[in-house]
Amino acid sequence: MAMRHVIVGAGPAGVIAAETLRAVQPESEVVLLGDEPEPPYSRMALPYYLSGKIDESGTYLRSRANPAEHYRALGIDLRQDRAASLDTERRSLRLESGEKLGYDRLLMATGAVPLSPPIPGIDLPGVLNCWTMEDARGIATRAAKGAEVVLMGAGFIGCIILESLVRRGVRLSVIEMGDRMVPRMMDQVAGGLLKRWCGEKGLQVHTSTRVTAIRKGGKNGRLEAVLEDGSVLPADLIISATGVKPAIDLLKDSRVETDFGVLVDQRLQSNIEGIYAAGDVCQGKDFSTGQYSVQAIQPTAAEHGRIAAMNMAGKSVLHQGSVNMNVLDTLGLISSSFGLWDGAEDGEEVKTLNEGGYRYLNLQFSGDHLVGAQALGLTNHVGVLRGLIQTRVRLGPWKQRLLEDPTAIMEAYLGCVQPIGYNASVLA
Repeated sequence: MAMRHVIVGAGPAGVIAAETLRAVQPESEVVLLGDEPEPPYSRMALPYYLSGKIDESGTYLRSRANPAEHYRALGIDLRQDRAASLDTERRSLRLESGEKLGYDRLLMATGAVPLSPPIPGIDLPGVLNCWTMEDARGIATRAAKGAEVVLMGAGFIGCIILESLVRRGVRLSVIEMGDRMVPRMMDQVAGGLLKRWCGEKGLQVHTSTRVTAIRKGGKNGRLEAVLEDGSVLPADLIISATGVKPAIDLLKDSRVETDFGVLVDQRLQSNIEGIYAAGDVCQGKDFSTGQYSVQAIQPTAAEHGRIAAMNMAGKSVLHQGSVNMNVLDTLGLISSSFGLWDGAEDGEEVKTLNEGGYRYLNLQFSGDHLVGAQALGLTNHVGVLRGLIQTRVRLGPWKQRLLEDPTAIMEAYLGCVQPIGYNASVLA
């Protein structure tokens, strides 16, 4: 008898899982549930839509011309419906349409939802997230050239949105509660340099402060964002990018164990046999720490989707852990962080800085291994940094060389992999 796999969530994790299941278990039935009216798309592509680099079809995960046909051709039953409740005893979902949908294996790939800060006025018209295609359309309508826009949040998502808003020609003010930009990805040096870079590009970036209220102000009814010090920023549009949380509401009354996200084992299976999780909702293994945490980044979602699907099909594939990595382009300045970028307990570190040239490199070691790194203004060494961390290669004498001269990172990589040298200064 053919097995029915039901995937709740049609983002990257869900789509890759569906395609993997179809490839490794072609006789099975695969149902992919998406709760938005658009074909499955990438949220990370929305800023490119806002900047005008792509149209809506450019955000689609598969086939710009005819995405529905792509899934039909693969035998994936793509449905636009929302799962309202889960009965783990009967292995059944109740959908908002009223249908009851049974399953043999279930994948939770519901992603994340935006956090709504407890600010008076956060629900006023003209205050938007940038999380759905509908949000992006609303932003595109209001963010005309010359419009005054307040962006709450200068984390990873906020900085991606920032780039697209600048391209639209708005007058932008950025508000960040942390003492630097992208505080969960950069240390004080890198985050401070990024703030200075944005300031030189004409942006107003306010750190170590927050919006305490949003109100309608003046005769024309424009929005006003009130800051902690009482200053007021007029706005035609306010965008909230203050973080996200795993979308686990469907599991509220189920027996599936959750913490911040869905708790899983090394096969990405929950405590309930036959129920798996992948992507932003999954509290999976971190490669660097061995602990289980949520990594809300698309590479991890893709990896989770493939591994969960293999196990749903009975292939027994272990998840070795995802490397925490972020690469960000902010108005032409590339920043990246990998693994334990803020350091390992009892580890060693080395940093080098070319402040005027916006070049910064921070290497973190534990024993004989590179375990974390940050880079700013470096575009040719992303793969090298990730590779040294993810392969856990023993550095041998190259560790001391890097402690003396971290700019020899490419030379160290080649020296550890093959007996040739490479002489280059990454901060030149």
